[in-house]
Amino acid sequence: MHIAEGYLPPLHSLAWGLAAAPFVVHGARAVVRQVREDPDSRLLLGAAGAFSFVLSALKLPSVTGSCSHPTGTGLGAVLFRPPVMALLGTIVLFFQAVLLAHGGLTTLGANVFSMAIVGPWVAYGAYRLTRAAGGGLELGVFFAASLGDLATYCVTSVQLALAFPDAATGVLGAAAKFGSIFAITQIPLAIAEGLLTVLMIRLLVRVSPAELTRLGVLPAPAATTAPSTRTGA
Repeated sequence: MHIAEGYLPPLHSLAWGLAAAPFVVHGARAVVRQVREDPDSRLLLGAAGAFSFVLSALKLPSVTGSCSHPTGTGLGAVLFRPPVMALLGTIVLFFQAVLLAHGGLTTLGANVFSMAIVGPWVAYGAYRLTRAAGGGLELGVFFAASLGDLATYCVTSVQLALAFPDAATGVLGAAAKFGSIFAITQIPLAIAEGLLTVLMIRLLVRVSPAELTRLGVLPAPAATTAPSTRTGA
């Protein structure tokens, strides 16, 4: 999801930036609303952004000289829903481009669209479907993190294929080739990211149960009624 600086044609970079912009603006409004309605959630917002920054900054060698990365966006999508992650992911990708030379400013829109928009929405959808099917919190978080990661790389494969279609098989053939290259390392990496995110949610359940309850991740404790003091006549 870190397409390098200058790697995409200018028109592609512009198109992906325009496609991502409405989601980022909506995400900024969602973050402002979240902080206004629940100021105590600022620490968890920071933790979700930091988790994504650290995981997606890892560079793990892949084949043909490329690299694979976790994304870390599944956690924030579960905690705060995808619009919030659109802004947090944009901030993460911007600072990685400026400070770590991961990605680039001309390709920021494309990277945001794959990692900060599509990835979180797929993650949140997987989480909700798992919970609706009777799965527990940890299973839902695992599928959210894993499938959100894979969805990011599927979109990146399409982005690269649109920019560099195969001479014989066109865009579809190029997308299949890019996807197969990523899959060698990304499938096991997505599973590892899912397990790591489960460990993170376990920690949050232990140290911040009240915050998770306010966010709707944990159910509210059942109300208890005091025993009656009335005695029969």
